[in-house]
Amino acid sequence: MRLRHIEIFQAIRQTGSISAAAQLLHVSQPAVTKVLQHAELQLGFALFLRVRGKLQPTPEALALESEVEKVTTSLQGVRRLANSLRREPGQSIRIGAIPTLALSLLPPSILEWKRDYPDMACELSSDHSRELVQKLLMREIDLALTLNFSGHPGLTTQVLANGVLVALASKGYWPDAERHQPLPLAELAGAPLIGLSSADPLAAKLGSYLENIDPPPRVTISVQTYSLARAMVESGAGLTVIDPFTALGASTATTQIRTLTPPLPITLYALTRANEPPPHMLAKLLEIFGNRACKLLDRL
Repeated sequence: MRLRHIEIFQAIRQTGSISAAAQLLHVSQPAVTKVLQHAELQLGFALFLRVRGKLQPTPEALALESEVEKVTTSLQGVRRLANSLRREPGQSIRIGAIPTLALSLLPPSILEWKRDYPDMACELSSDHSRELVQKLLMREIDLALTLNFSGHPGLTTQVLANGVLVALASKGYWPDAERHQPLPLAELAGAPLIGLSSADPLAAKLGSYLENIDPPPRVTISVQTYSLARAMVESGAGLTVIDPFTALGASTATTQIRTLTPPLPITLYALTRANEPPPHMLAKLLEIFGNRACKLLDRL
């Protein structure tokens, strides 16, 4: 099948008719019919049968569909990359951050940076670490902020700040006499925890830290984002161990924060594409990110 065949095939599958597919693609109905007939002639079998006035895919068409979807996804990636390459350099900057940093660190840092670059367009987005790496490689963003070390050979990694994981608990979980003291890891033995999804890099790191505790903490509630873990604690659900940026955004009226002993380190990274000069205004922005991150961590 040629690319035009695939485009027509997808349009008919989405709309269910030749006329609607033509409208979707902004071409004439005879043009769609001609391309469909050509595709079926090349394949040697029918792709659609008319059933009660609608086009229904044949078994052969359904068998092709998953592979056709892969080609379509790849084409969309090519279009996104082409759009990114067409963007005029030096006129804008696109920044992606994991959700916890997008909520805590990104807004005030961007506001400070915009004082020096008021005319610079800035596009902000939030995603998980794996998706941020992919977007950088596809040139959909210029900078990623993450707590996960990538190690990808196509990316340059810069350390902006170093901190520690913290325990966040509902108000009253610890006696007032203890809440300003570091929490010994041994006290987490057998404790019920609000845990992060096992697919999250921070969850894997935390698991390696806690694996020597006997008995290990029990994850009674599992969540996919750090902010959701914080929200569960704020609602009175108990205890979690999360990054300090998320924890410091919690309400002091409903939560308590304690550092851990021995400390469990965590690092804030900035990722950019390797072997490519970054935009000139990026150095100042990274300096602001680092300074603000350190000020937040000093509050602990």
